[in-house]
Amino acid sequence: MKLAETEALMQKSIEAMQRSLNTIRTGRANASLLDRITIEYYGTDTPLRSLATISTPDATTITIQPFDRSSLGSIEKAISLSDVGLVPNNDGTIIRLNIPPLTEERRKEFVKMASKIAEEGKVAIRNIRRDAIDTARKQGKSGDISEDEAKDLQDQIQGLTDKYTAQIDHIFADKEKEITTV
Repeated sequence: MKLAETEALMQKSIEAMQRSLNTIRTGRANASLLDRITIEYYGTDTPLRSLATISTPDATTITIQPFDRSSLGSIEKAISLSDVGLVPNNDGTIIRLNIPPLTEERRKEFVKMASKIAEEGKVAIRNIRRDAIDTARKQGKSGDISEDEAKDLQDQIQGLTDKYTAQIDHIFADKEKEITTV
């Protein structure tokens, strides 16, 4: 495994973690809250973003305007059944989601969720590091690269791991601040 491949895998792990963190409510309207919602549309599970225009006209409201009015009911039902915890208001052309202010207790729950997602991201980075270091050791033992090159490669992999772990800590700290800010 090359160093560039290892770094690309670590970057993908960071991006996946960032997408997961974006689905956590922060008390302000954010269209990414609805990223995980899929609607059965003509027999196929379709992401909400593909069926409607999602906007945030103010800090406490998300509006969903479907491209096809006949899908309004399906979208409303999918949001109601999802884990988003928001009640859709359907006026016949647009669905409005009012974002209630978060209680202190709820904010703490969301910080715990974010912490768990960040820890999963770190585990993914460490797993990539383990695989890359194992590959480097095998290459050193088999003679594909010298023992010194294998050791240098392992040090570079550890450096990447430290860099991406620090990046996860920074992303989590930003998200925690966003959640706890009233």
